[in-house]
Amino acid sequence: MLSRLTGCAYLQTHKEGPAHLNKSLICLPMDTPGIHLAKRIDKMGMKSSDTAVIFLDDVRVPAKNIIGEPGMGFTYQMLQFQEERLACVALAMTPMETAINQTIAYLKERKAFGQPLISNQYIHFGLAELLTDVEMLRAGLYRATENHVAGEDVTQLASMCKLKVGRLVREVSDSCLQFWGGMGFTNDVAISRMYRDMRLISIGGGADEVMLGIICKTMGILPKPNKQAKK
Repeated sequence: MLSRLTGCAYLQTHKEGPAHLNKSLICLPMDTPGIHLAKRIDKMGMKSSDTAVIFLDDVRVPAKNIIGEPGMGFTYQMLQFQEERLACVALAMTPMETAINQTIAYLKERKAFGQPLISNQYIHFGLAELLTDVEMLRAGLYRATENHVAGEDVTQLASMCKLKVGRLVREVSDSCLQFWGGMGFTNDVAISRMYRDMRLISIGGGADEVMLGIICKTMGILPKPNKQAKK
């Protein structure tokens, strides 16, 4: 399996210089001698995306495998973060819509006390609020994307959208699963998979707490660390 894959490694390539200028991005064919797959990690969600412990033992690749300029790996990573975070938001929109729509369809069929569950005001009001939040997030995503394409700095807005999607996707999946009742707790329906898989969004691409720190920094309200006086 590894012979058909090429990875992108973020590795230190220079012994000298500051930490942010001594690392590079390198294309790494996974069948290169010295690459060892130690074990695959069993995750609670995202089962179709392998995560593994990999050891590199005296691995050598040609210098042409360096992406861009040597030593610029950290900078390249920082430059792509806003697009990565906006992508996280965009990729979550359809799953959230799907969860809401599938839940509505199920609740129209599922009856309790002589009427469909969807007739319960608490339930249909709750679904209305969820979809409202999804559409508000979509507006923020479109604005951030348009500004980014125009060359503007969207660090604050992208971080806000990323923070919101991580929290909203958890609210949508949890609320919809609750409306499915016992069926939602089975692996026979998609909502249980969404509940597991989408939990990663609040962690990957910058955790919620990191997003809050960035937003505070752009607002000018993040406390500066105390520097010890030089002796």
